[in-house]
Amino acid sequence: MDWIPSIFRRRALYDDLSEEIELHIEERAEQLRGEGMSAEEAVRQARRAFGNRTLVEERAREVWQWPLLESMWADTRFALRQMRRSPGFTATAVLTLSFAIGANAVVFGVLNRIVIRPLDVPGAKSLYAFETAESQIGHQSYPDYLDFRARNRSFEDLAAFSITQAVLDAGANPSRIFAYETSGNYFDVLGIQPYLGRFFHGEDERGPNSAPYVVLTYSYWHSHFQDDRGVVGRVVQVNKHPFTVIGVAPPAFEGTLLFFSPDCFVPIVNRNQIDQGNQLNERGTRILFEPFGHLKPGVTHAQALADLSSIGSYLEATYPKEDGHKNFALVRPGFPNFFAGPLRAFVAGLMLLAGLILLAACANLGSLFAAKAADRSREVALRLALGSSRKRILRQLLTEALLVSLAGGAAGLLVSVLLLRRLSVWQPFPELAIHVPASPDANVYLAALGLALLSGFLFGIVPVRQVLRANPYEVVKAGPAGRTGGRVTARDALLVLQIAICAVLVTSSMVAVRGLVRSLRGDLGFDLRNAMVAGVELKMAGYTGERVEAMEDRMTGAAKTIPGVEQVALVNNPPLVAGGGWTMNVFKDETRDPKPSNVATTTLQYEISSEYFRAAGTALLSGRAFTAEDGKDAPPVAVINQEFARRIFGSERNALGRYFKTEDGTRHQVVGIAEDGKYFFFSESQQPAMFLPIRQTGPLNSVWLVVRSARDPAPLAADMRRKLRALDAGLPLEIETWTKGMDFALFPARMAAVCLGVLGLLGAVLSITGIFGMAAYTVSKRLKELGIRMALGAQAYEVLRAALGRALKVLAIGSAGGLVLGILASRVLAHIVFQATPRDPFVLAGVVVAMLLLGLVATWIPAQRALSADPLMLLREE
Repeated sequence: MDWIPSIFRRRALYDDLSEEIELHIEERAEQLRGEGMSAEEAVRQARRAFGNRTLVEERAREVWQWPLLESMWADTRFALRQMRRSPGFTATAVLTLSFAIGANAVVFGVLNRIVIRPLDVPGAKSLYAFETAESQIGHQSYPDYLDFRARNRSFEDLAAFSITQAVLDAGANPSRIFAYETSGNYFDVLGIQPYLGRFFHGEDERGPNSAPYVVLTYSYWHSHFQDDRGVVGRVVQVNKHPFTVIGVAPPAFEGTLLFFSPDCFVPIVNRNQIDQGNQLNERGTRILFEPFGHLKPGVTHAQALADLSSIGSYLEATYPKEDGHKNFALVRPGFPNFFAGPLRAFVAGLMLLAGLILLAACANLGSLFAAKAADRSREVALRLALGSSRKRILRQLLTEALLVSLAGGAAGLLVSVLLLRRLSVWQPFPELAIHVPASPDANVYLAALGLALLSGFLFGIVPVRQVLRANPYEVVKAGPAGRTGGRVTARDALLVLQIAICAVLVTSSMVAVRGLVRSLRGDLGFDLRNAMVAGVELKMAGYTGERVEAMEDRMTGAAKTIPGVEQVALVNNPPLVAGGGWTMNVFKDETRDPKPSNVATTTLQYEISSEYFRAAGTALLSGRAFTAEDGKDAPPVAVINQEFARRIFGSERNALGRYFKTEDGTRHQVVGIAEDGKYFFFSESQQPAMFLPIRQTGPLNSVWLVVRSARDPAPLAADMRRKLRALDAGLPLEIETWTKGMDFALFPARMAAVCLGVLGLLGAVLSITGIFGMAAYTVSKRLKELGIRMALGAQAYEVLRAALGRALKVLAIGSAGGLVLGILASRVLAHIVFQATPRDPFVLAGVVVAMLLLGLVATWIPAQRALSADPLMLLREE
């Protein structure tokens, strides 16, 4: 029968069916009365002979129904009624899942933007960048990039970009900006369209300084031009050179370097105007990030790498002093692999921990569902006795679990979307244009839906064994009394797992926090106490050549006049501040041909004034510091750190007085050896570093003052700003304590501590609810027994041991197992957090105390209920 037309007359059909069954029973009863039975006995026998009338009606009605869908709809309505009857249980379950699924969705949102979909551009699957296989860095010089673009046969086209700072003046309030200097084909390779105006293209490049155009990012246009569509065509000043605004990039596009949001895009052929240098013609100066482009259809990775290697070999043979890389690797654009590896590992670790949170939540809800199923055992038994199938009961229980999980998933997704959107616009370091790529998309929604369904299935199947083994006769006869003996149940195992997961999270979070605290107290190679740094962009203020050195001397002299200042020095970039420094290839003195293939090591290069070591608090282990005599006309000298000495000279004892060469062939004599330190990140392996006299390296476009005072340096910032502004009111300044300046270097460790702390807190909440649920359930089932014990003279501790012993034993087992797993898992944190060690006695003691407090909080209310039981009242109720 076609069920669709019958929908509109189904009630009449149901009534006819009921009337027909009633007539059938009455007819049989009439026959029995004719055989001599009483009327009452005849009706009873007729009904017994007919069987379960409700069951027969339900099965007969299936003729006019879509059985599966309608039975599922009936299960859904019944589950909703059950949820309304237990609002406390429903609210607890939904809230628990919303926390767990929300945490997973947030972490997955970041993982999605970093690994799954790093760049949201057309044809992203075929977009690749290339970097050197040895160093995992893809920086190229502009001439090399032009050769790779012209000679390769694997990419449809190759684009490249660099990053610079500049001052943009639109007529009022000049602002300091970060700009992408890009090849003319940058936007064409990416295949994106402008929001306003147009982009510049390859045909706009007609030689140096031939394309004075600016494309604004959407966020900069919104914040600095107030969405003015008339900005297209306006002429602005970029480092005092006229540039025309020709367009605005789309809102979702923030460049091709993740975690970094530029303010505008300018053609790289105009780099000389912006950076006041001729680096576009220097083959040995690697100013570009990884060149990228779309692989041609049909070109494999192996073919592309072979093509790049042949070009690398050609460049090495043609320019032996500048090029020496012929082994390459293809990577996804976004960030270099040396940074991507640890970042992806950390986010993947967070995803694993968030998954453990979800698993703990499922274990918690599985335990609650099992307890609820035990309480509903009489209802289940009656339904089985009345003819319901076990399959139907299990489907109804799963339906209830899925509804709870979908409600929790919806709440968690809503919160996670709000957090991801807030996170995507958050700039932890506005002066560095750093942002976290975390905007939600369809992948996040699908992941949340999948997690919700998976969670509902996981905790919904926990009571399956109870239902399958339920004996209706025994349950109806004995009642729903729970068993609380010594047998290990599935609920015990789930709670042990849940507590172990909590202990893992608590251990990891304490390791991260402890490592962060120890980072600031460790040996960094300089002294943070009473130290201030002040960055000055001389290039942006128009200083070049000899004017730079004169201004540096004036700034140093002005800072020394501030009361309380003890030492003032200059450095090109302080360690652990704003990127940490520059790198340079160095060679052993006996190397005759300083080409890339003969590099002895790559070292950090710091250009400093003679007072730097005293101002920074860096210890000189041997030799001397620089003096005023180490100028342009003096022999080149250097101070190196211990790691540099070990790599180049074998040991510190052999280094003093020896020579090494830099990329331009200059021989530098080692006149001093400084202690090792931290330069880029706290968790980095020990890096070689060399210090060169600032007067022997030439004028700097930007310079930092290191100021050491006799007291807290923070109040000196205003005096410092006033003194430097008096020299030149247009100086771009950045003044802060050295500790504050390390915020960027500390960012990974702080984020690790915050993320793990939040996950640890969620794990603690779940453990408290799990232990509380077990303890409360045990006390409620054994309340009469506890009352009898108290009536017979049992002491309070004996009552508590009987009531809470099982919960505390589960807590101890789970905590011990979780602590061991946490110690093993925390080793991964050493790559993110400096001095993060799970063997720290403070961490071990903290975890033990934390788990004890969790147990105390969770069992407090059940313990009070057990001790307040009145034996007389309990026996009277019985």
